Amino acid sequence: MKKLKLFPFLLLIISCATKESADLIITNANVYTVNSNFEKAESFAVREGKFVAVGTSKNILDKYTAEEIIDAKGQSILPGLIDGHCHFFNLGIQLQKVDLMGTKSYDEVLQKLIAFQKEKKTNFITGRGWDQNDWEIQKFPTKHKLDSIFPNTPVAITRVDGHAMLVNQKALELSEITINSKTEGGEFMKANGQLTGVLIDNAMDFVKVPAPSHNAQIQALKDAEKINFSYGLTTVSDAGLDKPVIELIDSLQKSNELQMRIYAMVSATQKNLDYYTKKGIIKTDKLNVRSFKVYGDGALGSRGAALKESYSDRENHFGALIYPPKRYMEIAKQIAASTYQMNTHAIGDSANYVMLKTYHEVLKNQKNRRWRIEHAQIVDEQDFDMFKNIIPSIQPTHATSDMYWAKDRVGEERIKGGYAFKKLLSIYGKVALGTDYPVEKVNPFLTFYAAVARKDLNNYPSNGYQMENALSREETLKGMTIWNAYANFEENEKGSIEVGKFADFVILNQDIMTVTENNIPKTTAKATYLNGKKVY
Repeated sequence: MKKLKLFPFLLLIISCATKESADLIITNANVYTVNSNFEKAESFAVREGKFVAVGTSKNILDKYTAEEIIDAKGQSILPGLIDGHCHFFNLGIQLQKVDLMGTKSYDEVLQKLIAFQKEKKTNFITGRGWDQNDWEIQKFPTKHKLDSIFPNTPVAITRVDGHAMLVNQKALELSEITINSKTEGGEFMKANGQLTGVLIDNAMDFVKVPAPSHNAQIQALKDAEKINFSYGLTTVSDAGLDKPVIELIDSLQKSNELQMRIYAMVSATQKNLDYYTKKGIIKTDKLNVRSFKVYGDGALGSRGAALKESYSDRENHFGALIYPPKRYMEIAKQIAASTYQMNTHAIGDSANYVMLKTYHEVLKNQKNRRWRIEHAQIVDEQDFDMFKNIIPSIQPTHATSDMYWAKDRVGEERIKGGYAFKKLLSIYGKVALGTDYPVEKVNPFLTFYAAVARKDLNNYPSNGYQMENALSREETLKGMTIWNAYANFEENEKGSIEVGKFADFVILNQDIMTVTENNIPKTTAKATYLNGKKVY
């Protein structure tokens, strides 16, 4: 009898001895692998931070054993999500400033500033998020009320898109900005022969805002990481970082104080261009420095986007390129001679044309350079084909944020080439999808909803906005995973649940691929894993 009782136990020992060991096994899941065939799976095994097997629960459990085996109970799992264009560091910094997102009037902005200063008592008040297009009176504010409320404390608050700023007289004086100040690629707005306090694009660079301390920068990165992990994001493409911040990120990652994978687009100052093109690509498992972020123009909301013809709602105003075309050619040639990628912010049809033309002239017959146009918001019908070898890096929530007033800016005809995600996809074959946070919200499931439904959260418009350019759910998921990885030259290490890739994945509260359209925004991340370890 003793032998009979021991026999099953001995079989178990023998069975376990013949199985391969893993660190983690997930079973009974609804896994969207996002591999080349967009196949689904039930189970996968993870060892040393990478997927070692993907398949059915039976096959995985027959071959592998692990100390941690999780029964997903049918929950949906996606590859770790990638934000193709965001401002990770700035998100963290923004948490230390006045949050003006969603304000519905200038008076509400002022109330928030007063409350913030009462609590913080700072020497220089900064904030971000106001948008005059959301106000009943859709006009730029002026500094007069700021001057009366804060006569002795400098104030500088940035518009939601980061392309316009409102400052008070104290900030103007501190920054030595006068009625005679001038700049290319920007504007010091005036009325009745006086500065209004609104600065557009390059004019904002004149404002002497104190830099955050070293400790504040570290906290900003950690705060941003916590938020991103809570939404299932495991890689972010930070669109515009300077050398000190990149080096800080690298040091924090190496000391395991920061886990987030970051694709760093270096701000394309001449100093940065010279340093990084000479140094070459910097690549670790968590940091990839191999691209430059260039600004082609401003934003549509602040009328800084460069248009071929005048703004429909501001006669004889065309927006402006940040630099003259000659300067873009110089930058492009320097980058083309290196191993780096060039990613250029281009909103207006003129900016898109100038940058696409510059790319094609400089790259000529160079292959696999994967240069990108960031935003590609308004494109002239005759210029779409120029995206054949250029990656469109687009942000779906911009369409649903701008749809209320975008046609007013560019008119009935030009708006047909606006936010044309499907058309851009049909030309290049892939699109990189991001949020541009903190301009928009971090939540990637709102990105998914905007791409597929092209509606706001109030179901407006009921039939969707310019639905001919909506993306399918499969296209959207690819754009938030494998296509973003491709746009970052990282498709062989992430972006799908496949053997040999980093074990980055997110478990959802519902199946985002099958729930009704109006329920997509209710999707949340129940758990986020990086290298097979739970980080949220």
